[in-house]
Amino acid sequence: MTTYSLEQLTVRHPGAGRRAALHDISLVVAQGEHVALIGPSGAGKTTLLATLACAQRPDSGRFTAFGVDPWALPEAQRHRLRARAFLAPQTPPLPPRQRVVTAVLAARLPHWSLWRALRSLFKPLEPEAAWQALARFQLGDKLYARVDRLSGGERQRCGLARLLLSDAQALLVDEPLSALDPTLAQLTLATLRQEATARGATLICSLHQVDMARAHFARLVGLKDGRIVFDLPREAVSEAMLAALYQNEVDGAAGAAPHAAPARLAAGACF
Repeated sequence: MTTYSLEQLTVRHPGAGRRAALHDISLVVAQGEHVALIGPSGAGKTTLLATLACAQRPDSGRFTAFGVDPWALPEAQRHRLRARAFLAPQTPPLPPRQRVVTAVLAARLPHWSLWRALRSLFKPLEPEAAWQALARFQLGDKLYARVDRLSGGERQRCGLARLLLSDAQALLVDEPLSALDPTLAQLTLATLRQEATARGATLICSLHQVDMARAHFARLVGLKDGRIVFDLPREAVSEAMLAALYQNEVDGAAGAAPHAAPARLAAGACF
């Protein structure tokens, strides 16, 4: 079964100019597959994830999610289709004055009645489930903390704990490691992969950390300037391919600090 199929897809940025964010993208992702999106900043990784989540409409080409064209559906049906995917942005939209338990339980809202959702605002209805999700990211002690008291890395993991309480069949995660130390980064990716495997879900994760992508994902998709440069098993991705993928970024870093780019390459291509 195919989760996503994209054929010569083009997506443009909103607003004046309508500059293309993705150019002629063709990609097929099978149900249950784990895929890492890598590439320099501005490559189009976030736009691709938003498109897969049916949050951004393509301008041309063919796109199917779970076997149907989302944008050919009536709005109510498209809304139900969106619930089958969970998009975890790099900076999760968590209300600052809300308790962590309430923020995490928001993943249950699509399945609750309005009355049940309102009740949970005053007294969380499933605190044990929220605690278990947080504990998998070493945040169990933050269950009743306020969101605005969390660090950036804790907010990221709080957003991912919310993902665990969804029943989505596609887990779309944008840069989940940007505020995490190496130990927490390893734990986070391992937890995401375990969850996806347990529910047979598709996992698509954008990463700047190439070494982490290689360690945790069997398939790597490299994007640059809104185009797919390669789509290969990790064993087939060479150092030369990675150097070419990040060439402009490395050149920019070298211009600002002559020794920074070679140091990053020597450290295992962790960008």
